[in-house]
Amino acid sequence: MLGNLLKKVFGSRNDRIVKQYTKTVDVINSLEAEIEQLSDTELRAKTEAFKQRINNGETLDAILPEAFAVVREAGKRVLNMRHFDVQLIGGMVLHEGKISEMRTGEGKTLMATLPAYLNALTGHGVHVVTVNDYLAKRDAGWMGKLYEFLGVSVGVIYGHMPHADKKAAYAADIIYGTNNEYGFDYLRDNMVTHQAERVQRHLNFAIVDEVDSILIDEARTPLIISGQAEGDTEIYVRINKLIPKLTRQEKEDAPGDYSVDEKAHQVILSEEGFEHAEKLLAEAGLLKSGSSLYDPANVNLIHHLTAGLRAHALYFLDQHYVIQNGEVVIVDEFTGRLMPGRRWSDGLHQAVEAKEGVTIQKENQTLASITFQNYFRMYHKLAGMTGTADTEAAEFQQIYGLETVIIPTHRPMIRDDRMDLVFRTMDEKNNAVVEGIKECYDKGQPVLVGTTSIENNVLLSKLLDRAKLPHQILNAKQHDKEANIIVQAGRPKMITIATNMAGRGTDIVLGGNPEPEVESIRHDEKLSDVEKEKRVKEIYDKWQIVHDEVLKNGGLHIIGTERHESRRVDNQLRGRSGRQGDPGSSRFYLSLEDPLLRIFASDRVANIMTRLKMPEGEAIEHPWVTRAIENAQRKVEARNFDIRKQLLDYDDVANDQRSVIYQQRNELLETEHNISETITAVRESVLTSLFAQYIPPQSVEEQWDVPGLEKALASEFQLHLPIRKWLDEESDLHEETLCERIVDIAAQHYQSKVDQIGAEIMHQYERALMLQIIDTHWREHLAALDHLRHGIHLRGYAQKNPKQEYKREAFELFTNMLEEIKAEVTRILLTVQIKNEQQVEAVTETLKTPENMEYHHENASSGMGDGEGSDEKAQPFVRQGEKVGRNQPCPCGSGKKYKQCHGKIK
Repeated sequence: MLGNLLKKVFGSRNDRIVKQYTKTVDVINSLEAEIEQLSDTELRAKTEAFKQRINNGETLDAILPEAFAVVREAGKRVLNMRHFDVQLIGGMVLHEGKISEMRTGEGKTLMATLPAYLNALTGHGVHVVTVNDYLAKRDAGWMGKLYEFLGVSVGVIYGHMPHADKKAAYAADIIYGTNNEYGFDYLRDNMVTHQAERVQRHLNFAIVDEVDSILIDEARTPLIISGQAEGDTEIYVRINKLIPKLTRQEKEDAPGDYSVDEKAHQVILSEEGFEHAEKLLAEAGLLKSGSSLYDPANVNLIHHLTAGLRAHALYFLDQHYVIQNGEVVIVDEFTGRLMPGRRWSDGLHQAVEAKEGVTIQKENQTLASITFQNYFRMYHKLAGMTGTADTEAAEFQQIYGLETVIIPTHRPMIRDDRMDLVFRTMDEKNNAVVEGIKECYDKGQPVLVGTTSIENNVLLSKLLDRAKLPHQILNAKQHDKEANIIVQAGRPKMITIATNMAGRGTDIVLGGNPEPEVESIRHDEKLSDVEKEKRVKEIYDKWQIVHDEVLKNGGLHIIGTERHESRRVDNQLRGRSGRQGDPGSSRFYLSLEDPLLRIFASDRVANIMTRLKMPEGEAIEHPWVTRAIENAQRKVEARNFDIRKQLLDYDDVANDQRSVIYQQRNELLETEHNISETITAVRESVLTSLFAQYIPPQSVEEQWDVPGLEKALASEFQLHLPIRKWLDEESDLHEETLCERIVDIAAQHYQSKVDQIGAEIMHQYERALMLQIIDTHWREHLAALDHLRHGIHLRGYAQKNPKQEYKREAFELFTNMLEEIKAEVTRILLTVQIKNEQQVEAVTETLKTPENMEYHHENASSGMGDGEGSDEKAQPFVRQGEKVGRNQPCPCGSGKKYKQCHGKIK
């Protein structure tokens, strides 16, 4: 109560921040008249003047008002758009490394030009992050006119871009690209073998568009670069034939072979299911007679069986994936877009391919991986903008240290958000949706219908066809045309059905957008300037009539056919209507059969409907219901936050290790020719460590294992040294001087190799070898961490903290890996026999960035590789003869029970 009173008196923190920025806005506005008087050349010259002032020690904050005034004037001259005062406030929020929450249609794309220009003046580069390639190219082309007018260079990056073009794009002052492309470029830059192959510069300042979509929704899963691992794909086909023979349990503890946990997205085999599966696998010749699925040798069979069950029970065509050109293509659950080239890991993608009868590709091995949290936290300054960040403000603050500031709208928002209508069944809901659409169509009101999957899109489209209602479909299968469809979704009687609207980035103008038509006339060289102006005026006059008609009919109406698991995505759909003070309305139609209600809220809502004796086809519309649904969404949001936090906790361990490895690689790349000092330090460390194993520090001579040391030096490093003879002949030789002598002789032995082949060739070989060994061991280490993560939760049963156990064991694995890298480098360099330069070139030739790499943004664990770095895999123990029970007579013939004889626990 006291808090509310103080807020009324002093305003909220958000109000105080906005008020503070308003003072700077007044300064910018006072400069407008002066800046307007400048010619184009004088305005452009301001950029160089600003750069000079920064070089002279002036801060960006000091030149902010004048720089913003210059950008505003350039926007008026080049784009015919003037930055509103609220956009200036948003620009200051971004410059200070915060999140700017602005409603849809308030002009976030134009707002970003202010801080992007200001920070580009330092020459360190600004990354503008978008959710897809289309928006990156569109915004770079659109806003690029403003930047280039002011003498600032602009680049755009996208997938499958030629290396030289991408490097040139990254050299620009302002770069547009997708979050995935920036992340993958960072990982690729840390897999290159020459400094010149890198594309990214220092990570200076990033402005993330749709920041909630990128840093929240997509942060649940890491970015992974993988390569194909060895393995037989035939087993997926054989397992797939067995899956339909296993039955699903209708409810918990009911008869059946497996149950499906939709919340955790997992499939669990019952005891009955294990026995049935063993029988089916034995019949198919995949399991030896008498052996169990629990045997160590059959761990892979469980892996394949679980993947097959998940593919059949949890992943569905036209919802989670589509088939294109004989390949399974994943559909992004957040944006509804296709993700060609992406693959689920852990054998799931192969299981789905087997289910759909398409060609199965091999499983993958992780080559490099990073989470969006750890990638974006590497930027010197990070900022973001979106229409819906306030619900996740706490997470932004906790994970990224980003404060969310809500920017007031340019004009008051008057959209009518109506209460949800809840029906018993899906059919009743769909009929009501069609009726709602027909009602809007009859009065000439445009409608945007939001669905959560391609499947629902197709179903609704068929129902509208039956009702003879013309409509446009916007889903992942047609994303190339999406901008053209959505831009005209505000025309009278226009019905647009779309999958998820998150991050579409294109405004819906009431009456349709006349700009494409105007642009084509302005670029028509056959027309005179007078004719152009006449036609443009005609287009705008026609548009104004249509625009007024749509306003009179209530503006754009939004229909949501299902609640998304996140309130933000629902708000994004609603935010498509009511832009810039336009009228509009929105309503969600739900049924008790919708996944969200079925899993989280159906019992409560069903009880309300029963109590009110609702007849069939009648909807319930009550604040209690809306509250129950929002509570369900909060539960899912909290669970998703836990998933993201857990992923980050585990990746933080890998991130520290990643930093060490990448730093070592960078040092190797940056010292292109001579790494002799590093090699010498590594050699001394390895030999000193080996020496300590046989001659412990501060030990007496009786404890020394001299023959063992001589043998180890000879076998591992081809150093045949008469250590026993030295000790017999030189009484003053103690452990320290002996160790120094061995290290010195090894150095002389190596120097003779260098002298023989030439220092330059040897240094080239050293560098190539070290990079190769680091990369190989790092890949094996990533696989080991994946395996460790898979089973670490079981430590909880032993009353141990799984995260602490993971940190401890991951550190041990990492320490061992570093020692193995040093030992292998030293061993190879001391034993290798290089005859000529061609041999070195052959080694360098093999040291290329891996080919046929695949880029993933899904489950973290690929589950590939044994993670131990050994050539031979440990063979499973195979019992000879039948298993003897603990209480059976011992086979030795003693007459005792087995547990009291040879089966006694020592």
